[in-house]
Amino acid sequence: MPDFDVVSLPDTDHVAEGDTAPDFTRPLVNDEYWEDAALSDLTDEGPVLLVFFTMDGAFPATYIWNEIRERNWGSEAQRASDEASGETASNDGHDLTIVGLSISDPYAHKQLVEERGMDYRLFSDPQNGVAEEYGIVHDLDGMAGVSEPRPAAFLLDEDRTVEYAWVAEEWPDFPDYDDVEAAIEEL
Repeated sequence: MPDFDVVSLPDTDHVAEGDTAPDFTRPLVNDEYWEDAALSDLTDEGPVLLVFFTMDGAFPATYIWNEIRERNWGSEAQRASDEASGETASNDGHDLTIVGLSISDPYAHKQLVEERGMDYRLFSDPQNGVAEEYGIVHDLDGMAGVSEPRPAAFLLDEDRTVEYAWVAEEWPDFPDYDDVEAAIEEL
């Protein structure tokens, strides 16, 4: 039995498959530095998997990023492995960029990237405005005026068209990683 309650989240009118994902500019963090970047700059280079997650340090964030890291989606390690084995890249030859987004500040993101050994960059959105634009705000119980994004994953093509969307319906909830992987392979 888990040490926490599973809570159903209210219905939401979130960005869905076929929609154009809202563009935004926020600090994008890696293990060395951060700089303001637009989502559209990333999609201009190819497909993007945008992963919304709870604040750094919360167990759902750890679970999500551990699973993505273990599957090597879009990572340099996966591309190198595919090339070495003579296989086509795992997403049909496209370079897939995977980025995360949460309310944590750039300092916390930098620490998460370093501690988890992640080959991914994370957008910092402390005011949770991007989650609001995407329709995935989660108000934190007992904390008036404090929210974070629901866990969610949006696979976007070069035009920011949503090819795959998953949004948590309860807390905690995690994507079906096999479904996400299948959507990536269909790009």
